[in-house]
Amino acid sequence: MPNATTIVLKNGKDHSLRRRHPWVFSGAIARVLGEPQEGEPVRVEAHNGELLGVGHFSGGGSIAVRMLDFGPAAELPTAAFWEDKLGNAYRLRQRLGLTGTADTNVYRLIHAEGDGLPGLVIDVYGDTAVVQAHSVGMYRARPEIAAGLRAVYGEQLRAIFDKSAETVPGNAVPDAQNGYLYGESSGTEHVVLENGHRFAVDWETGQKTGFFIDQRDNRDLLARYSPGRKVLNTFCYTGGFSVYALKAGAELVHSVDSSKKAIALTERNAELSEHADRHAAYPDDVLGFLKNHSAQYDLLVLDPPAFAKHMGARHAALMGYKRLNMAGIAHLAPGGLLFTFSCSQVVSPELFEGAVLAAAIEAGRPARILHRLTQPADHPVSLFHPEGAYLKGLVLAVE
Repeated sequence: MPNATTIVLKNGKDHSLRRRHPWVFSGAIARVLGEPQEGEPVRVEAHNGELLGVGHFSGGGSIAVRMLDFGPAAELPTAAFWEDKLGNAYRLRQRLGLTGTADTNVYRLIHAEGDGLPGLVIDVYGDTAVVQAHSVGMYRARPEIAAGLRAVYGEQLRAIFDKSAETVPGNAVPDAQNGYLYGESSGTEHVVLENGHRFAVDWETGQKTGFFIDQRDNRDLLARYSPGRKVLNTFCYTGGFSVYALKAGAELVHSVDSSKKAIALTERNAELSEHADRHAAYPDDVLGFLKNHSAQYDLLVLDPPAFAKHMGARHAALMGYKRLNMAGIAHLAPGGLLFTFSCSQVVSPELFEGAVLAAAIEAGRPARILHRLTQPADHPVSLFHPEGAYLKGLVLAVE
């Protein structure tokens, strides 16, 4: 790699990389040999000149390099590198039983650091892969990523959609636009299958990549508790929990989201479940809905968006989780079940549980933990990067 820019670390700042943690912080850098551009692949060396690995350079934040490979044999990414990484991730999903199945054709193929590709998310919806770059390096590698996907999937893949405009750092790529890297829109409604349930997904203009795949296992669990119950699903987005509850035999299901577009998708998915007669959707602020409605429910879902994106917002987020869970608990009938979640990465499971505990104490309602929940296996967490465990949830039985 004679022409590659080299990042040299300060003496004693190489320990995390030797433990394969994928981030190099700007404060660990002693000097830069060359003038790297944002997103450029670079070498990373220890203070003594030993090659520790290669990664994507980022000059704008605290994380200066996101590592792609480790060790003295590491090389800058080639077409073979992308095909190998994507193929390895695909084979894991095969072993998980998520590919080639009759009842599920939506899953996460690449979960950033969990699959050794920091800054990259790829979700598969039937015959379409949706790529989302969260770093400039991954954004600039989109052509190579698309080529690797086509090599791995072959004729199984009809289209590749880039959904990076909302996630790539805007100051570095101000003109980023979403669009197809391969193939084109079918021009028809996109309907996918998850555990036999049909969902209309809008990956072109919807939130994230179009569907909250990370709640698949937790939706399945909720279905077990839904028969005969009155269910409230808040922050419902496309109505995933609502559909599972309806098909499992819930007496009624109410869905709430502040987005009218999300409500429209939820109503469409309730129709696809063929049980829309037991469903009602409300385009409303969740706390406002809980304040203005007195109905009691047997099962209630609180699945808000991330309340904290950085450490400075963590305290306010914990107060927000406490207020939200107090409001939710107040609407549970005696013996009701609360499915409550946080997807804020900077809020640990212990802190989240503490906020829910504080809510139960102030509400004066005894509660027992039935389940502690997390993200599914197609959202793997690298043992060397525990920060990748972002989704945490509790199922409480509330007296």
